[in-house]
Amino acid sequence: MDVIDAPSPNFDERTLPVSMLVLHYTGMESAEAAIARLRDPEAKVSAHYVVAEDGAVLRLVEEGKRAWHAGKSHWRGITDVNSASIGIEIVNPGHEFGYRPFPDEQIEAVIRLVADIKERHGLTRGNIVGHSDVAPARKRDPGELFPWGKLARLRLALPRPTRNLMDPHWTEAGFLLALERFGYEVTDPMAAIMAFQRRFRPELIDGEIDAECRMILLALLLPKPQGDD
Repeated sequence: MDVIDAPSPNFDERTLPVSMLVLHYTGMESAEAAIARLRDPEAKVSAHYVVAEDGAVLRLVEEGKRAWHAGKSHWRGITDVNSASIGIEIVNPGHEFGYRPFPDEQIEAVIRLVADIKERHGLTRGNIVGHSDVAPARKRDPGELFPWGKLARLRLALPRPTRNLMDPHWTEAGFLLALERFGYEVTDPMAAIMAFQRRFRPELIDGEIDAECRMILLALLLPKPQGDD
C-alpha cells in the first residue's frame, strides 16, 4: 500500500505497547484544514494516519511514537489510550459540517490499512474501536454512517450480533455493569449507552436501554459473537 509521508511534530514517547486501534473522522470542513491542524505544533493534536476520501493514505506519526489523537479516553482498563493505540483519521466533515457517507475508495483504503496494522501488532477485534467508544461523553466519531459491518466481515472489528440472541432482562444498573465489563467508561451512563448504540445499533441512537440493546451486549460478551453475515 502506498503511503505518503507528511510528518507532524505532535507526538511523544509511548509508555505502553500497542494493543488498540482507534478510528476517527476529521470533523472539519476540508481535508486540507484537517491535515494542517494535525501538523500544527500549536494545535497539539495528531494521528498516525489520515485517509483521504479518494483513498490516499498519509502517515503523520511513526507507529512507534505516541500520537495525540484520543485525548482523555478509556477502554478496557486503559486510561492512556494514546500510548496503547494507533490512531487513524478518516476525512469526513463530521456531524458539525455536513456528515456524509464514506466513499467506497476511502473505506477500501481504511480496510487495507487496518488489516495491515492488525496483523503486524497482533490486535484483537475487540480493540479496534471508534473514538466515540473510548470517549463517549465527548465524541461521536467515526459515527453511525461508518460501515463497521464491512470491517467485521473481514474480521477487522467485532460484528453486530444477529444470531441466537437472548434477552437477559438486565436492570439499568445491570446493563451498565455489563457495558463496563465489555470495555466502556460508564461514568456518564447516557453517553455510554448512546456510544454503544452508535457502534452496534446505529439505526436508533436514543440512549434508551431496550431488549435489542441488552441482547446485542450479552452476545458480545460471549466468546464468539456471531453476525454480519
